[in-house]
Order: sequence, then C-alpha cells, then structure tokens
Amino acid sequence: MKKQQTQKSNYKSIIFLGILSIITLVVIKFSPNNSQKIINTSLEYFIQMAKIFPAVLILMGLFSVWVSKDFVMQHLGHTSGFKGMIIAFILGALPTGPMFIAFPMAQGLIKKGSSITNIVIFLSAWACIKLPQELVEIQFLGIKFMLLRLSMSIIFITIMGIIINKLMSMEK
Repeated sequence: MKKQQTQKSNYKSIIFLGILSIITLVVIKFSPNNSQKIINTSLEYFIQMAKIFPAVLILMGLFSVWVSKDFVMQHLGHTSGFKGMIIAFILGALPTGPMFIAFPMAQGLIKKGSSITNIVIFLSAWACIKLPQELVEIQFLGIKFMLLRLSMSIIFITIMGIIINKLMSMEK
C-alpha cells in the first residue's frame, strides 16, 4: 500500500513538473523578450536549492533518527492541545531560511504523528513569524505595530490551523 502511495506521489510530481515545463515554454514562445529573464531566474532558484538541498537531506535524516515518533505524537500530536500549538509556533519562528526547507520538515512531522493543526501553525510561523524579523520590524515600524501584527498573526494562524484540520478530517 505504501509503495503504491509513493508511486502515485512520484507520478503526480512528474506530471506537475511537466505542466510547469510546458507553461514555461509557452510563456517563452509568446514573450521572447522575457525568455532570458525567465531562464536566469529559474537557474538562480535551482542553484539556490541545489546548495541547500544536501543540508536539508542530512537534517531530515538526523530528525528521523533522533526524534522519536512517540515524542512527536506526545508534543505535537492530535492530543497535544494548546501545548502543541505553542511548540509548533516556536519551532516555526526560530529557524531562519527559505520556506522550502520547512516543507520536508513538515512532512517528517506528519509521518511521525503531528496534527494537521500543528503543521499549519509550524509552516505559517516559519513563513511570517521570525524572531530576527521581529527585532528589525521594531526598529523600522515600532513596537506597537510589531506587537499588533504579531498578535494578529498568531490569532489567525491558530484559527487557520484549526479550520484546516477540521476540513482535512472531514475528507477522511
């Protein structure tokens, strides 16, 4: 069963890559003035990912060995409640780095039993709550603005996580 899911996932990835390639070729065909810019940007992102990807694979390997399924289920699982949400916020807000590093980590957390609510919180916190970012925000926009934006982000990320979890559980 798991092998079929992996093959299905690989098949979807190949189809997605094919569709993106076709769209890129069509855009290049109908907008030749932008073709060099498209190719350069794509190459730049590919190089950026190629530089980081080996480190991500190593981190994922260490994560899968060092962090037990029981630990994740206890602290981020479906019964972790408010404590799990806080941990998910902290895990998402601490690291700095591109968002594409967070997705394999989220996949690893899901495989080890994390709740969808906590995955949404983790990914959203990674995307819009960073401790170094908050300090810079205070300097440029003031502490009142930073606290209001941070509070609203936390509230709406939590609501979004709960709603997505409900929608995902209805699907099963």
